[in-house]
Amino acid sequence: MKIDFHTHGKLAKKLPFSKEYTDLLFQKARKKGLDAICLTEHFNTLSFRDMYNYIYNEYEHVGDGCQTKDGLFIFFGMEVDIAEGGHTLVIGRYQDIISLNCLLDDYKQKGCFLPFDRLCELVKSYDVLFGGAHPFRQGSHIPELSLEQLNQFDFFDLNGKDLSCNQQQTEMQVSSLATYCHKPVVAGSDTHQATQYGCVMTCFENNMTTLNDLKNEIKNQKYTITIADSLTIQVEDATIQKRLLKEVYKLGGNYVALLD
Repeated sequence: MKIDFHTHGKLAKKLPFSKEYTDLLFQKARKKGLDAICLTEHFNTLSFRDMYNYIYNEYEHVGDGCQTKDGLFIFFGMEVDIAEGGHTLVIGRYQDIISLNCLLDDYKQKGCFLPFDRLCELVKSYDVLFGGAHPFRQGSHIPELSLEQLNQFDFFDLNGKDLSCNQQQTEMQVSSLATYCHKPVVAGSDTHQATQYGCVMTCFENNMTTLNDLKNEIKNQKYTITIADSLTIQVEDATIQKRLLKEVYKLGGNYVALLD
């Protein structure tokens, strides 16, 4: 089972939710060879709950997630900022992600983000996976957290966007941090555009549709990570595409129609 652990369902945080764009992303993800994604949209994106409610009501319920008609499985999650600087990933069941998102409503603006310990206490009251997202990206202070704090994570994110900047250094840094904490590493593209799907994948021996199975497979590290030779080109193309599509939207155009 090929999974992308860090994906987004919108082109950008400040753009309105477009069900056509989200549907298109899922179709493209499947065509890129993915069997599953973790949808980890920014917790403070515009219309977060509208998008998740749409997906939950539109697609077939299977296990602890949803599945599209062409077989892409969707684990629900979100990407959450911390006051210290840096991002975390929370992956769980639809109801728990929505509940957590509601509880974070007062902490979604810059300057109001919860400190790590308070966020961790909240997250750990739910049955979820908790990960450190792109820990060495500029502005992230996750590596500076105490060992006790770092041990609250279930995994660290080997991020496609960071790999495209310096693959060798990113792999070494994330691997060293994970080894220090005795935690596994999984891979996510961090894509907002279809072009970036498949640049990194976490490949499991078994298929999974429940959170518990996913937890066990990660804990037992029954997987390999693949990095596409075309990773840098994919990420660069996606970055350019995002910039152009946002400009189309700003000018009043239909950016989704350009992608069909």
